[in-house]
Amino acid sequence: MEENIELMAKLERIEQLTLLGAKDVFNMDDVAAYTGFTKGYIYRLVSERAIPFFKGGGKMNFFRREDVNAWLLQNRVSSHAEIAATAAAYVVNNPVRKGGRR
Repeated sequence: MEENIELMAKLERIEQLTLLGAKDVFNMDDVAAYTGFTKGYIYRLVSERAIPFFKGGGKMNFFRREDVNAWLLQNRVSSHAEIAATAAAYVVNNPVRKGGRR
């Protein structure tokens, strides 16, 4: 019996994610499910205007999928290899001048 309940919950989650895959515009519940953040956190981001959104009629807020994706990926952190490559390119392109200055 407990296995059936777990299975039904998993199926509902799969159905929800499948429906999200077909949508280009999300509501608050959709964004929470899509990002894995709580609705309360999404509300806070909206109130702080930290995430892009559109005001619908009344109290509804809407989010474009591409805006949510861009917001999620906005603070990229470079790997050690990328930082080393950037540093090496800087040293090559900015040779040390007389007196030790670049």
